[in-house]
Amino acid sequence: MQDYDDTTAFLGQWGRFQQVVFFLLCASIVPNGFGAFSVVFLTDIPGHHCLVPEVNLTQDWRNATIPREEVDGKQELSRCSRYRLDVVRNLSAQGLIPGRDVNLTDLEQEGCVDGWIYSKDIYQSTIVSEFDLVCSDQWKQPFTSTVFFVGVLVGSFLSGQISDRFGRKPVLFATMAIQTILTFAQIFSPTWTVFSILIFINGLGQISNYISGFVLGTEILTGNVRVIFSSMGVTLGFAIGYMMLPLFAYFLRDWKSLLLGISLPGLLYIPLWWLIPESPRWLLSQGRVEEADTIVRKAAKMNKVEAPRVIFEDYSVLVSLTIHPVETKKGHNNVFDMLRTKNNRNTTIILCLVWFTLSIGYYGLSLNTSRLHANPYISCFISAAIEVPAYISCWLALRYLPRRLSVICILLFAGLSLYFIQLVPQRLPDLSVALEMLGKFSITSGASLMYAYTAEIYPTALRNTATGTCSTFARVGSSIAPFLLELSEYFKYLPYILLGTLAVVSAFAALFLPESFGRPLPQTIQQMHKRESMKCPFIIRREKTCLSKPAVLFESRL
Repeated sequence: MQDYDDTTAFLGQWGRFQQVVFFLLCASIVPNGFGAFSVVFLTDIPGHHCLVPEVNLTQDWRNATIPREEVDGKQELSRCSRYRLDVVRNLSAQGLIPGRDVNLTDLEQEGCVDGWIYSKDIYQSTIVSEFDLVCSDQWKQPFTSTVFFVGVLVGSFLSGQISDRFGRKPVLFATMAIQTILTFAQIFSPTWTVFSILIFINGLGQISNYISGFVLGTEILTGNVRVIFSSMGVTLGFAIGYMMLPLFAYFLRDWKSLLLGISLPGLLYIPLWWLIPESPRWLLSQGRVEEADTIVRKAAKMNKVEAPRVIFEDYSVLVSLTIHPVETKKGHNNVFDMLRTKNNRNTTIILCLVWFTLSIGYYGLSLNTSRLHANPYISCFISAAIEVPAYISCWLALRYLPRRLSVICILLFAGLSLYFIQLVPQRLPDLSVALEMLGKFSITSGASLMYAYTAEIYPTALRNTATGTCSTFARVGSSIAPFLLELSEYFKYLPYILLGTLAVVSAFAALFLPESFGRPLPQTIQQMHKRESMKCPFIIRREKTCLSKPAVLFESRL
């Protein structure tokens, strides 16, 4: 039986068909970039202090009603308290002068019972100022981001299995529709609770279309084009959207206007339904040989090459005889098929750990951008721009280096960069920022590489389920990330120490992953079973001696 890549080699790697698929799928990822991190601006906390209603107060007492507190060495107005208004009003009526006739520290304080005044120096409004998510309700601010990422988690888990059952294309467009419609619906949220419910559902579609589009392109494209797509194509599409976000936010400083601005581009993707095909690999794994044949013949026509009279003759044998018994039941593959054997189970557990580490690091450092620069728009752009060289580095690593070695080096470099931040003197803040960006550079490269690595390890029947499952564990990390940053209140460098430790532990675990560099994508679960033993070291030159005999026979047969 020929491998799919060999069977469709007559199409070439970069004809018109591949170009259309490549660029349209990359374009479909752009909304993810400005949608995933819109919470940075939607949930940012403007400067605020207690509202002092219009009562008879002298100007001196009006200015003194809000206590001053020291924050990071600076005197600022208290955000959550004021002197009791009835007491202040009586003292003002008596003609007493604050600070001269009255010692302000002796006055009793109260909460912001009349609400708050929010600064509009940066934002016209955010959901924090809209729903008063401050002081006793400040926990709702990071929790809003967590709710979004929990939605992403659930969507990642469900979309992978649904995609493996019903196809890559339907899930891709269904999740794009969810993302667009729910982003728009959030504008009409009357309360924080309603907003949270809508942002959760929005999260269901946020990353799911990224995974479906990634797997669809990985299965359609071949050779070096597939490597470029998986390592740079979709990721640069995401980075472009991410870099567009601060531009949207700069001109649309009201949270409702920002949501409207990032939802409308989704309408531009409706025509793509008729231009992006289903994955022929997936159709073949479901026994739908004729539909796969039709797509490939259309591709041959677009590329102006002649297709063989019979393209997938051997795949009828593949579907009826060769596929693992679980795969003969169309659409019944699930996450448990990733755990049936010891090697596959260990591989899955390690991959989930690595994905978790990279995700909590990526989102933790991305959501921390407000501390990089006083201007949040510049901070966001710096964080987005560092991803471009990271994705280019990932492409070079995927093209020339073993996958396992690349992952280990990336994790170690990220861990060391984050560890060293605590050693930087306070008089060198730019060096701390540089180390944090080096850490994000490494983690971003690793996160991008893991999509390609995971897709190369698992067979077609499980590829989307595996990517979705690993992404689910990654979303657990992203859900924790907003609260991880709160640990800096107890010790400034604690988040960096935890992230660095996770990176080092994951690097050690990655030693036991199988190598996929230079190998064809597995079509069946049986082919995955024949991959090298978990005991093989990562040194690429020793792979041949570590491969079991069946695996050697399998490779030679291909």
